[in-house]
Amino acid sequence: MKKQYLILMLLLACFQFGKAQFTLDGEFRPRAEYRNGFGSVIAEDADAGFGISTRTRLNAGFKTETYDFYLSFQDVMVWGENRQLLPYDQNNSFSIFQAWADIKLGDGFSTKIGRQVLSYDDQRILGGLNWAQQGRNHDAALVKYVKGGFKLDLALAFNQDYSNPTGFVSEGTSYDTTGFFSYKTMQMLHLSKTWGKFSGSLLAMNNGFQEYEEDEETANGVSNLQTFGTHLNYGIGKFGATVNAYLQTGQQQGEVAVKGAYLLSVDVMHKTLEKVSFGVGLEMISGNDADVGETAAFFPLYGTNHKFNGFMDYFYVGNHANSVGLVDVHISANLDLNESSSLMVKALNFSGEQGLASGEKALGTEIDLVYKKKFNGYALVLGYSQLFSNDGMYELKGVTERVAASTQNWAWAMLVLKPKFLGGTK
Repeated sequence: MKKQYLILMLLLACFQFGKAQFTLDGEFRPRAEYRNGFGSVIAEDADAGFGISTRTRLNAGFKTETYDFYLSFQDVMVWGENRQLLPYDQNNSFSIFQAWADIKLGDGFSTKIGRQVLSYDDQRILGGLNWAQQGRNHDAALVKYVKGGFKLDLALAFNQDYSNPTGFVSEGTSYDTTGFFSYKTMQMLHLSKTWGKFSGSLLAMNNGFQEYEEDEETANGVSNLQTFGTHLNYGIGKFGATVNAYLQTGQQQGEVAVKGAYLLSVDVMHKTLEKVSFGVGLEMISGNDADVGETAAFFPLYGTNHKFNGFMDYFYVGNHANSVGLVDVHISANLDLNESSSLMVKALNFSGEQGLASGEKALGTEIDLVYKKKFNGYALVLGYSQLFSNDGMYELKGVTERVAASTQNWAWAMLVLKPKFLGGTK
């Protein structure tokens, strides 16, 4: 921690020079949560969970004619997890969330190198996952080209561990951080173009996952998974529509062959009144109906998955991989109550794209409500979600209806402060 405080002090000292080129801002975001079935069905005799977490960030930016530099310190803490009077951070949560330089190469080209957020389109495949207190980042090199309404991004990443004080893991082939689709290598190409009211993008991404010998310690090559697709968006007047279409092929971790995996979604929104808009949508994600050693299940990888398929995170948030897929039919309403407050109501009906072992497909219905109130310099956000489970949900989550709690719900309250210490508007 002494080294981190020293870096911070040096950074703040730099702001005494050329202040017009610097920005310094922060974020303080405590969130209290009551979890009574969040993420999975809770049993009747299980206690509901309650806790408070806080995300704190300090962000510094520096711009010149030839490059931009950005540095973001982050700490995520749960109230009470550190024993009092300890002289150090017991949970080791202090980290550098972002640290990158964006070098301008001229003629529309630039390159962004370092730890950064990769967020594209509606964040279905690649997103910053801002809801999670820790967020999501990538250590990568990004080559960018912009001309008019056309953008091209090419990202390259190679992840590595230190195994001993002398250097990298033997032969530079091993990557110990496995699980949750953590990759060894990544290559990504994103093309986007805007034509008036219409915009579209194409994504091609390859992820290489470290494989091991039977001893689970000796590195033995990588399995490569390819994701291809498009995101289309059209808006005119009070009407808007969004389409996602993605395919996956290659291999998942464990050398599991991926065949015929897909994601398709359509969302339509219409603003019927001055302060009210309604939306309706359908998303289909393929499930696993393949032979042993294969899968037809699609996984949305590094997207902001909390944004989709219900806020209670029953699907594709560190779960539901290689399962029965999902058909998600949803309707929503967004109401601007006044200039400073809004209410979002959403209902989602879930079923498996494939049947469960019993043949059941119906999973359940979720209702999500989010209320936001802006004050002078800060905001309060409140949320409530309730799940109404079908027999299929109990089977999917491995909890029988007989022992499941009669009410599955989740409630939360979050305070958001984003002070501007230097540069910008306070």
